[in-house]
Amino acid sequence: MVKNEKFQIKITDLSSNGEGIGKTKEGYTIFVKGAVIGDEIEGFLMKAKKTYGFGKMTNILCPSKDRILPPCPVAQKCGGCQIQSLSYQKQLDFKLNKVVGNLKHIGGIEDYELEGITGMENPYRYRNKAQYPVGRGKDGEIQIGFYAGHTHSIIANEACLLSPQINEKILGLIHAWMDKYEIEPYHEEVHRGLLRHILIRSGFTSGQIMVCLVINGNSLPCREELVEMLSGLSEIKSICYSVNTKKTNVILGDNVHPIFGPTTIEDFIGAIRFKISPLSFFQVNPLQTKKLYEKALEYAGLTGEETVWDMYCGIGSISLFLAQKAKKVYGVEIVPRAIEDARKNAKLNNILNAEFFVGKAEEVVPAFTERNKEKIDVVVVDPPRKGCEEILLATIVKMAPKRMVYVSCDSATLARDLKYMEGERYHVEKVAIFDQFPHSTHVECVVLMSKVKE
Repeated sequence: MVKNEKFQIKITDLSSNGEGIGKTKEGYTIFVKGAVIGDEIEGFLMKAKKTYGFGKMTNILCPSKDRILPPCPVAQKCGGCQIQSLSYQKQLDFKLNKVVGNLKHIGGIEDYELEGITGMENPYRYRNKAQYPVGRGKDGEIQIGFYAGHTHSIIANEACLLSPQINEKILGLIHAWMDKYEIEPYHEEVHRGLLRHILIRSGFTSGQIMVCLVINGNSLPCREELVEMLSGLSEIKSICYSVNTKKTNVILGDNVHPIFGPTTIEDFIGAIRFKISPLSFFQVNPLQTKKLYEKALEYAGLTGEETVWDMYCGIGSISLFLAQKAKKVYGVEIVPRAIEDARKNAKLNNILNAEFFVGKAEEVVPAFTERNKEKIDVVVVDPPRKGCEEILLATIVKMAPKRMVYVSCDSATLARDLKYMEGERYHVEKVAIFDQFPHSTHVECVVLMSKVKE
Protein backbone atom coordinates (compact mmCIF):
# COMPACT_ATOMS: atom_id res chain seq x y z
CA MET A 1 0.00 0.00 0.00
CA VAL A 2 1.04 3.61 -0.52
CA LYS A 3 0.37 6.87 1.28
CA ASN A 4 -3.22 8.21 0.91
CA GLU A 5 -4.50 4.86 -0.38
CA LYS A 6 -7.98 4.01 0.96
CA PHE A 7 -8.71 0.84 2.91
CA GLN A 8 -11.47 -1.12 4.65
CA ILE A 9 -10.46 -3.37 7.56
CA LYS A 10 -11.80 -5.03 10.70
CA ILE A 11 -9.95 -4.24 13.93
CA THR A 12 -8.81 -7.40 15.71
CA ASP A 13 -6.31 -6.15 18.29
CA LEU A 14 -4.83 -3.07 20.00
CA SER A 15 -1.26 -1.81 20.01
CA SER A 16 0.65 -0.85 23.15
CA ASN A 17 -0.31 2.76 22.36
CA GLY A 18 -4.02 1.90 22.11
CA GLU A 19 -4.27 2.05 18.31
CA GLY A 20 -6.60 -0.38 16.61
CA ILE A 21 -4.84 -3.04 14.52
CA GLY A 22 -6.30 -4.65 11.42
CA LYS A 23 -5.17 -6.32 8.21
CA THR A 24 -6.20 -5.83 4.60
CA LYS A 25 -7.19 -8.85 2.49
CA GLU A 26 -3.62 -8.88 1.20
CA GLY A 27 -2.27 -9.16 4.78
CA TYR A 28 -0.98 -5.59 5.13
CA THR A 29 -1.17 -4.46 8.78
CA ILE A 30 -2.61 -1.03 9.58
CA PHE A 31 -2.58 0.83 12.91
CA VAL A 32 -5.50 3.22 13.39
CA LYS A 33 -5.96 5.68 16.25
CA GLY A 34 -9.48 5.78 17.71
CA ALA A 35 -10.50 2.34 16.42
CA VAL A 36 -11.34 -0.43 18.92
CA ILE A 37 -11.45 -4.22 18.74
CA GLY A 38 -14.44 -5.33 16.65
CA ASP A 39 -14.85 -2.12 14.62
CA GLU A 40 -15.20 -2.42 10.86
CA ILE A 41 -13.81 0.81 9.46
CA GLU A 42 -12.66 2.63 6.38
CA GLY A 43 -9.90 5.18 6.12
CA PHE A 44 -6.77 6.17 4.27
CA LEU A 45 -3.07 5.50 4.82
CA MET A 46 -1.15 8.39 6.37
CA LYS A 47 2.24 6.67 6.59
CA ALA A 48 3.31 3.55 4.68
CA LYS A 49 6.05 1.08 5.58
CA LYS A 50 6.88 -2.12 3.70
CA THR A 51 4.69 -4.51 5.73
CA TYR A 52 2.62 -2.12 7.86
CA GLY A 53 1.33 1.42 7.97
CA PHE A 54 -0.56 4.02 9.99
CA GLY A 55 -4.02 5.02 8.90
CA LYS A 56 -6.64 7.64 9.67
CA MET A 57 -10.19 6.45 10.24
CA THR A 58 -12.76 8.30 8.15
CA ASN A 59 -15.84 6.19 8.87
CA ILE A 60 -17.00 3.37 11.14
CA LEU A 61 -18.87 1.02 8.83
CA CYS A 62 -19.98 -1.28 11.65
CA PRO A 63 -19.15 -0.34 15.26
CA SER A 64 -17.87 -2.99 17.64
CA LYS A 65 -20.42 -4.39 20.08
CA ASP A 66 -17.87 -3.37 22.75
CA ARG A 67 -17.59 0.26 21.62
CA ILE A 68 -19.01 2.80 24.07
CA LEU A 69 -19.35 6.57 24.14
CA PRO A 70 -16.45 7.83 26.29
CA PRO A 71 -17.74 9.76 29.32
CA CYS A 72 -14.83 12.22 28.98
CA PRO A 73 -15.43 14.77 26.18
CA VAL A 74 -11.70 15.00 25.33
CA ALA A 75 -10.87 11.29 25.60
CA GLN A 76 -9.89 11.02 21.91
CA LYS A 77 -7.55 14.02 22.08
CA CYS A 78 -5.98 13.59 25.52
CA GLY A 79 -2.96 11.30 25.88
CA GLY A 80 -4.03 9.96 29.28
CA CYS A 81 -6.76 7.50 28.23
CA GLN A 82 -6.03 5.48 25.11
CA ILE A 83 -8.98 3.05 25.19
CA GLN A 84 -11.87 4.78 26.96
CA SER A 85 -14.05 4.01 23.92
CA LEU A 86 -13.81 0.29 24.75
CA SER A 87 -16.15 -1.24 27.34
CA TYR A 88 -14.41 -1.92 30.62
CA GLN A 89 -14.99 -5.68 30.47
CA LYS A 90 -13.43 -5.78 26.99
CA GLN A 91 -10.47 -3.75 28.32
CA LEU A 92 -9.94 -6.44 30.96
CA ASP A 93 -10.24 -9.22 28.35
CA PHE A 94 -7.70 -7.45 26.13
CA LYS A 95 -5.19 -7.03 28.97
CA LEU A 96 -5.52 -10.64 30.12
CA ASN A 97 -5.03 -11.90 26.55
CA LYS A 98 -2.07 -9.56 26.12
CA VAL A 99 -0.28 -11.00 29.16
CA VAL A 100 -1.07 -14.63 28.27
CA GLY A 101 0.00 -14.03 24.67
CA ASN A 102 3.32 -12.44 25.66
CA LEU A 103 4.10 -15.24 28.11
CA LYS A 104 3.43 -17.81 25.39
CA HIS A 105 4.98 -16.17 22.35
CA ILE A 106 7.93 -14.37 23.94
CA GLY A 107 8.62 -16.59 26.94
CA GLY A 108 7.40 -19.97 25.67
CA ILE A 109 5.54 -20.27 29.00
CA GLU A 110 2.18 -22.06 29.10
CA ASP A 111 2.32 -24.46 32.07
CA TYR A 112 1.19 -22.34 35.04
CA GLU A 113 -1.86 -21.51 37.12
CA LEU A 114 -3.53 -18.34 35.79
CA GLU A 115 -5.45 -16.56 38.53
CA GLY A 116 -7.15 -14.20 36.09
CA ILE A 117 -7.33 -10.43 36.08
CA THR A 118 -8.48 -8.23 38.96
CA GLY A 119 -10.37 -5.20 37.67
CA MET A 120 -11.93 -2.27 39.49
CA GLU A 121 -15.52 -1.98 40.64
CA ASN A 122 -15.37 1.68 39.59
CA PRO A 123 -12.65 2.27 36.98
CA TYR A 124 -12.73 6.06 37.45
CA ARG A 125 -11.40 8.48 40.10
CA TYR A 126 -8.59 6.07 40.95
CA ARG A 127 -5.48 8.25 40.53
CA ASN A 128 -3.93 9.69 43.70
CA LYS A 129 -1.46 11.75 41.67
CA ALA A 130 -1.94 14.01 38.66
CA GLN A 131 0.48 16.37 36.92
CA TYR A 132 -1.15 19.10 34.84
CA PRO A 133 0.91 21.12 32.32
CA VAL A 134 0.06 24.82 32.12
CA GLY A 135 0.28 27.02 29.03
CA ARG A 136 -1.67 29.32 26.71
CA GLY A 137 -3.94 28.26 23.89
CA LYS A 138 -4.09 29.76 20.41
CA ASP A 139 -6.73 32.17 21.70
CA GLY A 140 -4.36 33.41 24.40
CA GLU A 141 -6.35 31.86 27.23
CA ILE A 142 -4.64 29.97 30.06
CA GLN A 143 -4.85 26.21 29.54
CA ILE A 144 -4.53 23.60 32.30
CA GLY A 145 -4.90 19.96 31.32
CA PHE A 146 -2.89 17.15 29.77
CA TYR A 147 -0.70 16.64 26.75
CA ALA A 148 -2.20 15.16 23.61
CA GLY A 149 -0.73 11.76 22.76
CA HIS A 150 2.94 11.90 21.67
CA THR A 151 2.97 15.73 21.68
CA HIS A 152 3.42 18.65 24.05
CA SER A 153 0.19 20.29 22.89
CA ILE A 154 -1.98 20.90 25.94
CA ILE A 155 -5.57 19.65 25.87
CA ALA A 156 -7.47 21.83 28.35
CA ASN A 157 -9.11 19.58 30.94
CA GLU A 158 -9.57 20.60 34.55
CA ALA A 159 -12.17 17.88 35.17
CA CYS A 160 -10.31 14.61 34.51
CA LEU A 161 -12.49 11.62 35.37
CA LEU A 162 -9.50 9.57 36.57
CA SER A 163 -8.65 12.04 39.36
CA PRO A 164 -10.57 12.94 42.53
CA GLN A 165 -13.35 15.49 41.96
CA ILE A 166 -11.72 17.96 44.35
CA ASN A 167 -8.90 18.42 41.82
CA GLU A 168 -11.30 20.35 39.61
CA LYS A 169 -11.95 22.83 42.43
CA ILE A 170 -8.22 23.18 43.14
CA LEU A 171 -7.37 23.80 39.48
CA GLY A 172 -10.22 26.29 39.15
CA LEU A 173 -8.89 28.27 42.12
CA ILE A 174 -5.32 28.23 40.78
CA HIS A 175 -6.61 29.31 37.36
CA ALA A 176 -8.47 32.22 39.01
CA TRP A 177 -5.31 33.14 40.99
CA MET A 178 -3.27 33.21 37.79
CA ASP A 179 -5.82 35.47 36.08
CA LYS A 180 -6.18 37.83 39.05
CA TYR A 181 -2.46 38.25 39.77
CA GLU A 182 -1.23 37.93 36.17
CA ILE A 183 0.87 34.82 36.75
CA GLU A 184 2.28 33.93 33.36
CA PRO A 185 2.08 30.26 32.27
CA TYR A 186 5.12 28.58 30.80
CA HIS A 187 5.87 28.87 27.06
CA GLU A 188 7.88 25.76 26.28
CA GLU A 189 9.01 26.86 22.81
CA VAL A 190 10.79 29.97 24.10
CA HIS A 191 11.45 28.78 27.68
CA ARG A 192 9.64 31.75 29.21
CA GLY A 193 6.80 32.18 31.64
CA LEU A 194 6.57 31.06 35.26
CA LEU A 195 4.10 28.25 35.99
CA ARG A 196 5.02 24.99 34.21
CA HIS A 197 3.00 22.27 35.97
CA ILE A 198 0.57 21.75 38.82
CA LEU A 199 1.08 18.53 40.80
CA ILE A 200 -1.74 17.31 43.05
CA ARG A 201 -1.31 14.30 45.35
CA SER A 202 -4.23 12.85 47.32
CA GLY A 203 -4.15 10.49 50.28
CA PHE A 204 -7.08 8.17 49.61
CA THR A 205 -7.05 6.80 53.17
CA SER A 206 -5.79 9.84 55.08
CA GLY A 207 -7.82 12.38 53.10
CA GLN A 208 -4.78 14.68 52.94
CA ILE A 209 -4.01 16.66 49.77
CA MET A 210 -0.79 18.25 48.52
CA VAL A 211 -0.54 20.97 45.88
CA CYS A 212 2.87 21.62 44.32
CA LEU A 213 3.49 24.28 41.67
CA VAL A 214 6.45 23.70 39.34
CA ILE A 215 7.94 27.04 38.33
CA ASN A 216 10.46 28.37 35.82
CA GLY A 217 11.94 30.83 38.31
CA ASN A 218 13.49 31.04 41.75
CA SER A 219 10.52 32.37 43.69
CA LEU A 220 6.73 32.30 43.57
CA PRO A 221 4.97 35.68 43.66
CA CYS A 222 1.61 36.23 45.38
CA ARG A 223 2.02 33.03 47.40
CA GLU A 224 0.06 34.37 50.40
CA GLU A 225 -2.84 35.17 48.07
CA LEU A 226 -2.68 31.62 46.68
CA VAL A 227 -2.84 30.14 50.18
CA GLU A 228 -5.80 32.37 51.00
CA MET A 229 -7.68 31.25 47.88
CA LEU A 230 -7.02 27.55 48.61
CA SER A 231 -7.64 27.81 52.37
CA GLY A 232 -11.33 27.06 51.99
CA LEU A 233 -10.45 23.45 51.12
CA SER A 234 -9.69 21.87 54.49
CA GLU A 235 -8.29 18.70 52.87
CA ILE A 236 -5.22 20.61 51.63
CA LYS A 237 -2.42 20.01 54.14
CA SER A 238 0.55 21.00 51.98
CA ILE A 239 1.16 23.77 49.44
CA CYS A 240 4.66 24.03 48.03
CA TYR A 241 6.63 24.82 44.90
CA SER A 242 9.46 23.18 43.00
CA VAL A 243 12.00 25.16 40.99
CA ASN A 244 12.74 23.81 37.51
CA THR A 245 14.48 26.32 35.25
CA LYS A 246 15.99 23.73 32.89
CA LYS A 247 14.99 23.09 29.28
CA THR A 248 13.86 19.55 29.97
CA ASN A 249 10.92 17.15 29.80
CA VAL A 250 11.52 16.25 33.46
CA ILE A 251 8.64 17.81 35.37
CA LEU A 252 9.93 18.42 38.90
CA GLY A 253 13.07 20.20 40.01
CA ASP A 254 15.45 18.77 42.60
CA ASN A 255 14.15 20.74 45.59
CA VAL A 256 10.78 21.54 47.13
CA HIS A 257 9.99 24.75 49.03
CA PRO A 258 7.08 24.97 51.50
CA ILE A 259 4.43 27.69 51.32
CA PHE A 260 1.81 26.23 53.64
CA GLY A 261 2.18 23.18 55.88
CA PRO A 262 4.90 20.55 55.47
CA THR A 263 6.30 19.33 52.14
CA THR A 264 4.81 15.87 52.71
CA ILE A 265 1.44 14.24 53.25
CA GLU A 266 0.70 10.79 54.66
CA ASP A 267 -1.22 7.88 53.26
CA PHE A 268 -1.54 4.12 53.71
CA ILE A 269 -1.30 0.94 51.69
CA GLY A 270 -3.03 -1.57 53.92
CA ALA A 271 -1.69 -1.06 57.44
CA ILE A 272 1.59 0.51 56.28
CA ARG A 273 1.85 4.29 56.58
CA PHE A 274 3.94 6.36 54.17
CA LYS A 275 5.16 9.93 54.08
CA ILE A 276 4.93 11.19 50.51
CA SER A 277 6.68 14.21 49.03
CA PRO A 278 6.26 15.62 45.50
CA LEU A 279 9.41 13.70 44.54
CA SER A 280 8.39 10.34 46.05
CA PHE A 281 7.59 7.38 43.84
CA PHE A 282 4.26 6.04 45.09
CA GLN A 283 1.82 3.83 43.19
CA VAL A 284 -0.92 6.00 41.66
CA ASN A 285 -3.80 3.53 42.19
CA PRO A 286 -3.88 2.75 45.93
CA LEU A 287 -6.96 0.51 45.77
CA GLN A 288 -5.40 -1.86 43.26
CA THR A 289 -1.91 -1.53 44.76
CA LYS A 290 -3.14 -2.98 48.06
CA LYS A 291 -4.52 -6.02 46.22
CA LEU A 292 -1.33 -6.40 44.18
CA TYR A 293 0.95 -6.19 47.24
CA GLU A 294 -1.22 -8.65 49.14
CA LYS A 295 -0.82 -11.08 46.25
CA ALA A 296 2.97 -10.56 46.25
CA LEU A 297 2.99 -11.26 49.99
CA GLU A 298 0.88 -14.40 49.46
CA TYR A 299 3.22 -15.65 46.71
CA ALA A 300 6.27 -15.02 48.93
CA GLY A 301 4.87 -17.72 51.26
CA LEU A 302 6.37 -16.21 54.41
CA THR A 303 6.15 -17.94 57.79
CA GLY A 304 8.32 -15.57 59.85
CA GLU A 305 11.54 -17.53 59.32
CA GLU A 306 12.55 -16.27 55.88
CA THR A 307 15.18 -13.81 54.72
CA VAL A 308 14.00 -11.78 51.72
CA TRP A 309 15.68 -9.47 49.21
CA ASP A 310 13.49 -6.84 47.53
CA MET A 311 15.25 -5.56 44.40
CA TYR A 312 14.22 -2.27 42.80
CA CYS A 313 12.63 -1.55 46.18
CA GLY A 314 11.89 2.16 45.60
CA ILE A 315 10.61 3.81 48.78
CA GLY A 316 10.25 0.39 50.39
CA SER A 317 6.54 -0.09 49.82
CA ILE A 318 6.71 -3.82 49.00
CA SER A 319 9.60 -4.35 51.45
CA LEU A 320 7.55 -3.05 54.37
CA PHE A 321 4.60 -5.21 53.34
CA LEU A 322 6.89 -8.26 53.34
CA ALA A 323 8.48 -7.29 56.65
CA GLN A 324 5.15 -7.90 58.39
CA LYS A 325 5.66 -11.67 57.94
CA ALA A 326 9.38 -12.15 57.23
CA LYS A 327 12.29 -12.69 59.58
CA LYS A 328 14.38 -10.11 57.71
CA VAL A 329 13.90 -8.01 54.57
CA TYR A 330 16.68 -6.29 52.65
CA GLY A 331 15.82 -3.69 50.02
CA VAL A 332 18.13 -2.32 47.35
CA GLU A 333 17.56 0.59 44.98
CA ILE A 334 19.88 2.69 42.83
CA VAL A 335 18.13 6.02 43.64
CA PRO A 336 19.51 7.51 46.90
CA ARG A 337 16.44 9.68 47.57
CA ALA A 338 14.17 6.62 47.36
CA ILE A 339 16.29 4.77 49.94
CA GLU A 340 16.13 7.79 52.25
CA ASP A 341 12.33 7.59 52.00
CA ALA A 342 12.38 3.82 52.55
CA ARG A 343 14.35 4.20 55.79
CA LYS A 344 12.04 6.98 56.99
CA ASN A 345 8.96 4.88 56.20
CA ALA A 346 10.38 1.89 58.10
CA LYS A 347 10.95 4.14 61.11
CA LEU A 348 7.49 5.67 60.74
CA ASN A 349 5.93 2.19 60.99
CA ASN A 350 8.32 0.99 63.72
CA ILE A 351 9.50 -1.80 61.43
CA LEU A 352 12.88 -2.98 62.69
CA ASN A 353 13.47 -6.01 60.46
CA ALA A 354 13.92 -4.10 57.19
CA GLU A 355 17.27 -2.75 56.01
CA PHE A 356 17.90 -0.71 52.87
CA PHE A 357 20.92 -0.20 50.60
CA VAL A 358 21.77 2.23 47.79
CA GLY A 359 23.30 0.76 44.66
CA LYS A 360 22.90 -1.72 41.83
CA ALA A 361 21.40 -4.96 43.10
CA GLU A 362 23.83 -7.08 41.07
CA GLU A 363 26.70 -5.39 42.93
CA VAL A 364 25.22 -4.86 46.39
CA VAL A 365 23.66 -8.29 46.90
CA PRO A 366 26.66 -10.56 46.08
CA ALA A 367 28.99 -8.43 48.22
CA PHE A 368 26.54 -8.51 51.12
CA THR A 369 25.83 -12.24 50.95
CA GLU A 370 29.54 -13.06 50.67
CA ARG A 371 30.29 -10.89 53.69
CA ASN A 372 27.45 -12.20 55.83
CA LYS A 373 27.16 -15.81 54.59
CA GLU A 374 23.40 -15.47 54.85
CA LYS A 375 21.01 -17.83 53.08
CA ILE A 376 18.33 -16.12 50.98
CA ASP A 377 14.89 -17.74 50.93
CA VAL A 378 12.83 -15.38 48.74
CA VAL A 379 13.67 -12.72 46.15
CA VAL A 380 11.18 -10.07 45.01
CA VAL A 381 11.79 -7.92 41.93
CA ASP A 382 9.71 -4.96 40.76
CA PRO A 383 11.71 -3.50 37.86
CA PRO A 384 10.87 -0.60 35.51
CA ARG A 385 9.30 -1.32 32.11
CA LYS A 386 12.61 -2.41 30.58
CA GLY A 387 12.63 -5.39 32.97
CA CYS A 388 15.62 -6.88 34.80
CA GLU A 389 19.20 -6.65 33.61
CA GLU A 390 20.46 -10.13 32.70
CA ILE A 391 23.35 -9.73 35.13
CA LEU A 392 20.79 -9.28 37.92
CA LEU A 393 18.94 -12.45 36.90
CA ALA A 394 22.27 -14.30 36.91
CA THR A 395 22.90 -12.95 40.41
CA ILE A 396 19.51 -14.26 41.58
CA VAL A 397 20.28 -17.69 40.13
CA LYS A 398 23.54 -17.78 42.13
CA MET A 399 21.64 -16.79 45.30
CA ALA A 400 19.40 -19.85 44.71
CA PRO A 401 16.29 -18.63 46.57
CA LYS A 402 13.47 -21.14 46.98
CA ARG A 403 10.96 -18.67 45.54
CA MET A 404 11.06 -15.60 43.32
CA VAL A 405 8.17 -13.14 43.11
CA TYR A 406 8.24 -10.92 40.00
CA VAL A 407 6.05 -7.79 39.97
CA SER A 408 5.89 -6.43 36.43
CA CYS A 409 4.47 -3.40 34.63
CA ASP A 410 5.40 -4.73 31.16
CA SER A 411 4.39 -8.26 30.24
CA ALA A 412 6.76 -8.39 27.24
CA THR A 413 9.93 -7.84 29.28
CA LEU A 414 8.42 -10.02 32.01
CA ALA A 415 8.08 -12.90 29.54
CA ARG A 416 11.68 -12.41 28.37
CA ASP A 417 12.99 -12.53 31.96
CA LEU A 418 10.87 -15.52 32.95
CA LYS A 419 12.21 -17.41 29.92
CA TYR A 420 15.74 -16.82 31.22
CA MET A 421 14.81 -18.04 34.70
CA GLU A 422 13.04 -21.12 33.30
CA GLY A 423 16.32 -21.96 31.58
CA GLU A 424 18.03 -21.78 34.97
CA ARG A 425 15.80 -24.35 36.70
CA TYR A 426 13.06 -22.04 37.97
CA HIS A 427 9.46 -22.77 37.09
CA VAL A 428 6.53 -20.37 36.75
CA GLU A 429 3.90 -21.57 39.22
CA LYS A 430 1.25 -18.83 39.29
CA VAL A 431 0.36 -15.61 37.48
CA ALA A 432 -2.06 -12.93 38.72
CA ILE A 433 -2.97 -9.86 36.66
CA PHE A 434 -4.09 -6.48 38.03
CA ASP A 435 -5.64 -3.57 36.16
CA GLN A 436 -3.75 -0.69 37.78
CA PHE A 437 -4.53 1.76 34.98
CA PRO A 438 -8.08 1.45 33.58
CA HIS A 439 -8.63 3.08 30.17
CA SER A 440 -4.94 2.74 29.28
CA THR A 441 -3.20 -0.25 27.68
CA HIS A 442 -0.93 -0.77 30.70
CA VAL A 443 -1.34 -3.74 33.03
CA GLU A 444 0.54 -5.15 36.05
CA CYS A 445 1.31 -8.78 36.90
CA VAL A 446 2.56 -10.73 39.88
CA VAL A 447 4.33 -14.01 39.12
CA LEU A 448 5.49 -16.77 41.47
CA MET A 449 8.52 -18.82 40.40
CA SER A 450 9.85 -21.76 42.39
CA LYS A 451 13.24 -23.40 42.18
CA VAL A 452 13.04 -26.85 40.62
CA LYS A 453 14.28 -29.50 43.03
CA GLU A 454 17.48 -31.19 41.96
